[in-house]
Amino acid sequence: MSRLVAYLILAIAAGTASFYISNSTIVNMTAGLSVGLLIPIADEIGQNREQIRHVWYSIRYRRRTIRVSTSYLFRIIIDGKYLLIRGARYAHQFQPIGGVHKVSPQGSSSLHAMGVTDDDLIPVDPARYGDIRVRVPGKMIAKFFRWFDSRQGREDSPWREFQEELVATGILSASNFPHIMHNYLRREVDPIRYSEYADSLEILVADIYELIPNQDQENELRQLAASNHPDLVWVSSQQIRRRGATPGQPQSIEIAAHSRRLL
Repeated sequence: MSRLVAYLILAIAAGTASFYISNSTIVNMTAGLSVGLLIPIADEIGQNREQIRHVWYSIRYRRRTIRVSTSYLFRIIIDGKYLLIRGARYAHQFQPIGGVHKVSPQGSSSLHAMGVTDDDLIPVDPARYGDIRVRVPGKMIAKFFRWFDSRQGREDSPWREFQEELVATGILSASNFPHIMHNYLRREVDPIRYSEYADSLEILVADIYELIPNQDQENELRQLAASNHPDLVWVSSQQIRRRGATPGQPQSIEIAAHSRRLL
């Protein structure tokens, strides 16, 4: 972001100088410099588009409060099928393994200094304490995301939800899953929108990870897929896109909309 600002200053300075200098050689040089800077400026804009968007939000919605919810999801695939688990709040739906990021005491101090408050949409209980599901003053949106991107003072591993949902519940064995390997795939940040459910402007953030099982873990997952566990389903990408519907068959399961982020 700082390089983008520097490029813009140079381009503006070069363009302005060309209007006030009479020497044709220098004019050509400054004009050429300003044109030459267009490529790195465009490149920096492309790389920093999310930050630029958040700066714009901070200006446009500076007098509003914005609900921000950040989460991480696990893509777990065996033989072309995606693992989904029954939702805790909506037991009729199946969704990806994962959950909301947690904030540390250090991070809580940083958020408090920004005027960030807990979200009042979902009651805070011991399981949800410290969730980064918060209300952010609009003018602080860019600063909030700079803090979030720094990864300081917040959860930075997807292991907790994996362990709580699959290992601690006995669905997977602790002997084969004392730890896991995973790849970070991408981050999806939804454009700001008004949520009737939250009765406010809202930004949803999701970090997507993929489980990389070793041979023993893969064997256990394959056995799990064949066991017809009542709280799990293994579904195709088409079923995820169709929210659980299978062409030519009655719909037997409902898949949460955010499951599409796994694809």
